[in-house]
Amino acid sequence: MADFDVLAFRKHFPALVDGAAHFDGPGGSQTPDVVAEAVARTLGGPLANRGSVTRAERNAEQAVRECRQALADLVGGDPRGVVFGRSMTALTFEVSRALAKQWSPGDEVVVTRLDHDANIRPWVIAAEGAGAVVKWAEFDPATGELDPEAVGALLTERTRLVAVTAASNLIGTMPDVRAITDRAHGVGALAYVDGVHYTAHEPVDATALGADFFACSPYKFLGPHCGAVVAAPELLESLHPDKLLPASEVVPERFELGTLPYELMAGTTAAIDLIASAVPGQGSRRERLQVSMRAIHRHEDALRQVVEDAVVVLPGAVVHSRAGRRTPTLLLTLDGTDMADAYRFLGGRGVNAPAGSFYALEASRHLGLGDTGGLRIGLAPYTTDDDVDRLLDGLREFVASR
Repeated sequence: MADFDVLAFRKHFPALVDGAAHFDGPGGSQTPDVVAEAVARTLGGPLANRGSVTRAERNAEQAVRECRQALADLVGGDPRGVVFGRSMTALTFEVSRALAKQWSPGDEVVVTRLDHDANIRPWVIAAEGAGAVVKWAEFDPATGELDPEAVGALLTERTRLVAVTAASNLIGTMPDVRAITDRAHGVGALAYVDGVHYTAHEPVDATALGADFFACSPYKFLGPHCGAVVAAPELLESLHPDKLLPASEVVPERFELGTLPYELMAGTTAAIDLIASAVPGQGSRRERLQVSMRAIHRHEDALRQVVEDAVVVLPGAVVHSRAGRRTPTLLLTLDGTDMADAYRFLGGRGVNAPAGSFYALEASRHLGLGDTGGLRIGLAPYTTDDDVDRLLDGLREFVASR
């Protein structure tokens, strides 16, 4: 079994030199040196709109081509179906508007309470505009589980789309996505899978998940701030988003509004290459990514278990992350305590673990936490035993001080 050397990996992160213990990765990971260097190198070199005549044009073309291939290798997709954009949220709005052109009054869209609002509100708004009906699949707040049948029971021949998360950014639940997408496909519906949180922690195979669209955000897996959606080129060909008249009609370019951020695309490729090298080995980049992500999963999950065992025995503690399959992300509340106070207390001791509902508003409300949420403890590939010790010491000190 391949080993992951966390101390060697951490050497790529200049931000870690300041000594803070980062448990804020679900909101955005720290940036490796190779990513910052790729961004700077691309911006500092000759650069122009894509083309083949000048070196500047070729540099831009290379950045785009390499990024599409890298993202396809990461999620198991086709580079011709990789759409790049400002954020997953912005891209999901674009896709929702394009799909809604094909909907009619009385059609149905299914969303879940488990999801980040970026995989809820675009569909709700698009459905309202088309006169379609929105149906809500509920998860069990006691277990954090989303039963595929909770989705399946809502499906009819009028269902056009099912939007579901591959992993909750709030409580880490990883539902049985394939069981859900199979049910969606069984009634002829498309499946839009939010892989933003999932991609940072698990080896991805979008095809095996049954995702017609798989959305992710490179800044959650060590890359720069941007987003991507991966789909079959043939599916993208069937959609016609609003665009400028002279803009390309070619897929995936027809979905990418304006000039692409070539430097961010170069940074995304660098992030994916770093992940692929996390465990030394041979094989294609896709194969090395799978090996590295499995090793990172083992590293993070072992630390998650240490954290979970310690926090569940804190006086008044409730851990809302309880699903059988989940990412190394824990949502914690303490009876009678504003968790923003815990956030500030830990922050003053160099431990970054934020409090809130983190745009998973429906999930937070469904858990009975309102819009306030809780303290989110998110582990990352660069998390160490020492980081965990500092987190737990800080939490114990905070509880003792109340």
